[in-house]
Amino acid sequence: MAKSKGRELHPVIGKFRKLIDDDPVVRMYMTEMIQQIPAKYKDHHPRNLEDFLLQLNAVLTVAPPYISPGHGEETALVGTPFSAILIWTMGAPSGFAAYRNARINAMFKELLAVWTKFLDSEASRYVLNDSPTGWMCKEAQKQLHMEDYIYKPKAPYWGFTSWNDFFTRQVKEGVRPIDGRNDSKVVVAPCDSTVYKIGRKARKRSEFWIKAQPYSLADMLDNEYVDQFVGGDVWQAFLSPFNYHRWHSPVTGTIRKAYVKEGLYFSQATSMGQDPTDQDHSEGYIAHVQTRAIFFIEADDQAIGLVCVMPIGMVEISSCIIGDKIKPGARIEKGEELGYFQFGGSTHCVIFRPGVIKEFKATEDMSVKFGRTIAIVH
Repeated sequence: MAKSKGRELHPVIGKFRKLIDDDPVVRMYMTEMIQQIPAKYKDHHPRNLEDFLLQLNAVLTVAPPYISPGHGEETALVGTPFSAILIWTMGAPSGFAAYRNARINAMFKELLAVWTKFLDSEASRYVLNDSPTGWMCKEAQKQLHMEDYIYKPKAPYWGFTSWNDFFTRQVKEGVRPIDGRNDSKVVVAPCDSTVYKIGRKARKRSEFWIKAQPYSLADMLDNEYVDQFVGGDVWQAFLSPFNYHRWHSPVTGTIRKAYVKEGLYFSQATSMGQDPTDQDHSEGYIAHVQTRAIFFIEADDQAIGLVCVMPIGMVEISSCIIGDKIKPGARIEKGEELGYFQFGGSTHCVIFRPGVIKEFKATEDMSVKFGRTIAIVH
């Protein structure tokens, strides 16, 4: 490993430094975005490019600690140590350009792959302890509702093999009842989440980057099924780092297509200004540009037809893992698992064809558990 002022640097940081040195546009954007951090936050964020790289290097071997509610910006950034470093550059004028730059984005993909490898290792379990910042403390257990999950209360690290093993823990049998198992008119929530927005009569193409962040189906779906959904409804909801992070099918049917679409990682909507600390700051926008898993499910109920389920990575929560059994042609039952997110908070959409939904039961700002009713079909 290379060193900087006595500190060992991971090779991926050396590669990032070389990119900055060799590409004048990258260097310009990144220098300016650091200079544009608001004055009152400069003491707690990178002061220059060298400081920026050193801070990124440090978090490559950091697992997210528990942060109790009531800590403002810190609580909002639970599970996202990269965002804690980048947050005020993401909303800077040059930051908007930097995080859309293909070479910078590719570099962050490599950084996140290194971090994921650490979070998959036993070394990442150090945050599984009962200290005030450990995930085994009483306050964290209460907030996580650990009684709902499969774990070993008396085992070291609760029996988990890594941070990611803990974060993607399974719920116990029966704690998430599935509504309408025998009623195809009931559509259920794919995840534990809080409803962000419902977009009715979605257009094929819209200016998704403006402040209202309208849905633009061609940009979200990016495939041959788009025209079936034009004029339909988009239901979007947010998962906090404290939620259960596995995804489930909202209907019974057949998998037609399932894949991960690569996208951006830290891009924010320019229209939202320079304060990106609110967790839903750019949530509609990122549904069009971030890395996301896309599932097309042909419901058995012909009144529903094709449904799209789209789990979307937010910032470093870009690891969308599709279940091994989820292949085109596979049968899927309502409530059956599709896959999961690793580390942190994220968002997801369920997209319906026009005229399908009679009534949404889970509406904006409502919290809903996976398997509970979100909509009724005509």
